[in-house]
Amino acid sequence: MEEIPLPQPGPLEVRVQVKAAGMCHSDAHYRAGLSPVHPLPLTLGHEVAGVVDAIGSEVSGFARGERVCVHYLATCGGCDYCVRGNEQFCRSCAMMGKHRGGGYAEYVVMPARSLFRLPDEIPFAHGAILMCSAATSLHALKIARIRPGESVAVFGIGGLGSSALQLARALGAGEVFAVDIQPAKLELARSFGAIPVNALARDPVEEVQRLTGGRGVAVALELIGLPLTMQQAVRCLGVQGRAALAGITERAFEVLPYPELINKEAEILGVSDHLASELPELLEFARKGSLDLSSVVTRRLPLEAEAINDTLDQLEQFGEEIRTVIEP
Repeated sequence: MEEIPLPQPGPLEVRVQVKAAGMCHSDAHYRAGLSPVHPLPLTLGHEVAGVVDAIGSEVSGFARGERVCVHYLATCGGCDYCVRGNEQFCRSCAMMGKHRGGGYAEYVVMPARSLFRLPDEIPFAHGAILMCSAATSLHALKIARIRPGESVAVFGIGGLGSSALQLARALGAGEVFAVDIQPAKLELARSFGAIPVNALARDPVEEVQRLTGGRGVAVALELIGLPLTMQQAVRCLGVQGRAALAGITERAFEVLPYPELINKEAEILGVSDHLASELPELLEFARKGSLDLSSVVTRRLPLEAEAINDTLDQLEQFGEEIRTVIEP
């Protein structure tokens, strides 16, 4: 921990006083160097909610003291990708907490276009984690083109998975299967109306196939980042099923092209970040209670280095911790 100068917003930027910053598994990857971070040194933290503290000279539409949550991508707004709404591929894209100062701090500066008003019904802690885990889960379901009535298998019931289970139901999914090895996470999944599948007790692919009468699922989300679970997500698909992979790994996994893809016309889809255009829908799901994060935030920490590093250590070990929020 160290004192640094108060960041000053540019003409099109807003300074936000951080009220809550989520701790994401990606932060552990960034700290470890699994996903490159630059420039160093850099403050982590890409899930932020707070209040508007200072406004750039060319910014309109925000007032000091307003409750906001922050889309973590700072983009140009004018390139082909930004114009098409795929701002995560903007060539000048800079992610908060990865390429520019993040939310493990008292203040953060971001472009005004990255700010969204946080409804009064949503606590700051929930607003923070909506900006990554829940948003990425919604984007994964959109990438997988989920349709009402379709079955879904979610691999990994952590921060992303607990949101994915609820969002799948909110989007009209039929049966939703929750695959994990932690009993507490499986019980949480049951409370959301999902069918728990304990991957330690039985082969999850065989169990999903059994529970679906051999049909497999229409959509599988892999939210862990392990080659084994990516392989399982693909193998549990039914005809024309879609496996959306959001977990981060550098290791390969094996696919049998004919039985697992070609003969089913199945698809493997990558999930990169999420879109600003999806955030209003996500915030509305949370505002009206279709997405309930009250049981997801399991620990609240002060802005202290030792506590933060201890929690990142636990995340690296895939511990039982579901979601931790720093409250400066």
